[in-house]
Amino acid sequence: MAEQLEHEAWRGNTGGNAWMHRTLIKSFGFMNLRFVYLGMAIFAIPFYMIFAHKGYISMYHYFRQRRGYGVWKSFRYVYLNHYRFGQIVLDRFAMFAGRKFQIDVDGNDQFEDLMDGEQGFMVLSSHVGNYELAGYTFKARKKRFNALVFSGEAQDVMEERNKQLSKNNIRLVPASSDMSHIFVMNDALASGEIVSIPGDRIFGSPRYVECDFLGSKARFPLGPFVLALQRNVPTLAIFVMKASPYRYQAYVRRIQADDRKYTGRNDRAANLAQHFAREIEQVLEKYPEQWFNFYEFWNYDTEQ
Repeated sequence: MAEQLEHEAWRGNTGGNAWMHRTLIKSFGFMNLRFVYLGMAIFAIPFYMIFAHKGYISMYHYFRQRRGYGVWKSFRYVYLNHYRFGQIVLDRFAMFAGRKFQIDVDGNDQFEDLMDGEQGFMVLSSHVGNYELAGYTFKARKKRFNALVFSGEAQDVMEERNKQLSKNNIRLVPASSDMSHIFVMNDALASGEIVSIPGDRIFGSPRYVECDFLGSKARFPLGPFVLALQRNVPTLAIFVMKASPYRYQAYVRRIQADDRKYTGRNDRAANLAQHFAREIEQVLEKYPEQWFNFYEFWNYDTEQ
């Protein structure tokens, strides 16, 4: 239960007020992005590291315990992690202002094959990299893209996000405490549409599965994986990672349960979740600083 509460307590909403957000969007019409990054690195990041102490400590544990870094390297990577996250937040506002980024896709054929098929399919996201850019990259040409989003984001940010993403046939579905969003997602899959759900965040239902993840057990939500198996739809994992100031690298990976080894639905769902966890591990091997779950993901394993 403590793990569920920890997952639900951290939403990752964008800081600042509506005026600040509008000003930031307008400024990207003429300001150099690298200059904005520099100001953030000097002023904003130290502020957040000092006053957002809980997120700072959880990231230190991630680098120290899960990645096995030394003390000083862990501190350095905590700063890099906050800096990279700040870049990604700024990039989202830059996209609202019309800025373009180069996005190279590894495995795009898997997405296009499912897009051209008659069956609906699921896309699992995670809090690594900048998944939101997937909405600008992968075009929902023939099937509507239904993306589950957590509540708590600033209203003006949600309005701008809705405006931009709706151009690509994407519908944002807010997660609700009464779990009614599950019916929306189920109906979308039954209609042959695409459903996108975070696969690393426990919300609402306490059901979870423990997966081997970065050398320890971590809890992943069971619901998304059970839904994929109930509807018997193909499942993809998509990661969009920041590679340089103006370039992102996207990865599309098919995940499947081992039906020969596992026959029960929950066992197959657990195996599907483990496959997803392995895909996250592989991406984090290349981009260790782009893990953005700013709480104790392994909160029952906080050895120093």
